[in-house]
Amino acid sequence: MKPRIYIDTSVVGGFFDEEFEYDTKKFFDRIFRKDFFVYFSEISEAEISLAPEYVKELKNRIPKDCYRFIGLDDDSRYLAQVYVNEKILGPSSYNDAYHIALATVNRLDVLISWNFKHIVNFDKIKLFNSVNMRLGYPIIDIRSPLEFIDYENED
Repeated sequence: MKPRIYIDTSVVGGFFDEEFEYDTKKFFDRIFRKDFFVYFSEISEAEISLAPEYVKELKNRIPKDCYRFIGLDDDSRYLAQVYVNEKILGPSSYNDAYHIALATVNRLDVLISWNFKHIVNFDKIKLFNSVNMRLGYPIIDIRSPLEFIDYENED
């Protein structure tokens, strides 16, 4: 079965960012080969709607049969609120909390991000998962795109 991955908007934007471009393009090679089911949410869509047209076009290149959309529901809102209430993330980082909560509540295999400050952060991941386990949600695996590059097929 294909892994079910949630990619936040930092990954889509990373395709055009000098620092992350090479690795993000290698990661997207796998997306274009249909190696994953790729999940976006209404939070992702709202963020991407504010991005330049070329970012929107990249998102639209994700194969339709691999693209999945998940909506924000009461469980996701509640879990995100707990992340903020417990000060794992600040009030200005609600979208990050929503990304993590959506991936958790929908029991996705992994959330992938370039956001090392708020999301791909060892100490914060422990705290997110502590809350998840206490509230009866599964633990969430959070990684950067680097861990999904297919090094076997590199030249």
